[in-house]
Amino acid sequence: MLFSKLGSTGLDISRLCLGCMTFGEPDAGVHNWTIGEADSRQIIRRAVECGINFFDTANSYSAGTSEVIVGKLLKEYTRRDEVVIATKVFFPERMLEGDAAPNRKGLSRKAIMTEIDASLTRLGTDYVDLYQIHRWDYGTPIEETMEALHDIVKAGKARYIGASSMFAWQFAKAQETARLNGWTRFVTMQNYLNLLYREEEREMIPLCADQGVGLMPWSPLARGRLARPVGEQTKRSESDTFGQTLFAATERADNAVIGAVERVAAARNVTMAQVALAWVLTKQEVSAPIVGVSKSYHLDDAIGALAIVLTDDEITVLETDYVPHQVVGFG
Repeated sequence: MLFSKLGSTGLDISRLCLGCMTFGEPDAGVHNWTIGEADSRQIIRRAVECGINFFDTANSYSAGTSEVIVGKLLKEYTRRDEVVIATKVFFPERMLEGDAAPNRKGLSRKAIMTEIDASLTRLGTDYVDLYQIHRWDYGTPIEETMEALHDIVKAGKARYIGASSMFAWQFAKAQETARLNGWTRFVTMQNYLNLLYREEEREMIPLCADQGVGLMPWSPLARGRLARPVGEQTKRSESDTFGQTLFAATERADNAVIGAVERVAAARNVTMAQVALAWVLTKQEVSAPIVGVSKSYHLDDAIGALAIVLTDDEITVLETDYVPHQVVGFG
């Protein structure tokens, strides 16, 4: 396993972050393609054995059961001080019950203080290494959010804070608000970046590069679309309504990009997933892409991508057919 620093911090993380949205009881949340504790066990154990020390989950994944599974299994297979645990806040824990209940969602001081304690209880730990805001809250002043996050860090409940999926102006505003008040600033941005969606290259990535903020791209394989030829489906892709909204308007151009990935992979005799992930890893600003794994060989694929160094010609082939996309992923 390769390691890098988390942005400009001194924290050492594996070059791959294991995304834990896959882990959770299928009947608990809104995703019926998640895997329960028994099937999660072999993947988390294998990840630890392979040297992955960075794990990302969220309070809302499978109604909190993702955090429960991740916390329990990491205790079995490693020591707390040897892993970096990240979780997120914004969406309500039980999304099936609706988003309208007062104070069940968002980034108010009340919501943040309630959800950090609930996450720590589910994870079975006294602190998380990285606490991230899952989305931007248009209904709460950013001053209230940033001060609450700062207080959580000062209370020892989180070591660092991060953000996810917002406009560059919003991220800049949050960082400046923290700077002006002497509060803790974000050290990471978990944004949407892959060969099928590169809009973050326009504003967010240059901003993060300038400010020393580490990128943790989610869905580097575009919800699996970059890991298989056009037309192949999985249980997740067939039921993933959110994923379908991300690609519906650019299907023809996206299929051309997928075809390019397939050609480069065939020429190298590697998997499409490895090529697509290797492209994300070419971005110097990326601290660790978040990889979702539901089978052990998916993990082997991801680790194999670390050894692939794409040539300039291959990168050109992979990028040529890209067309501008509507900004998505913020809702």
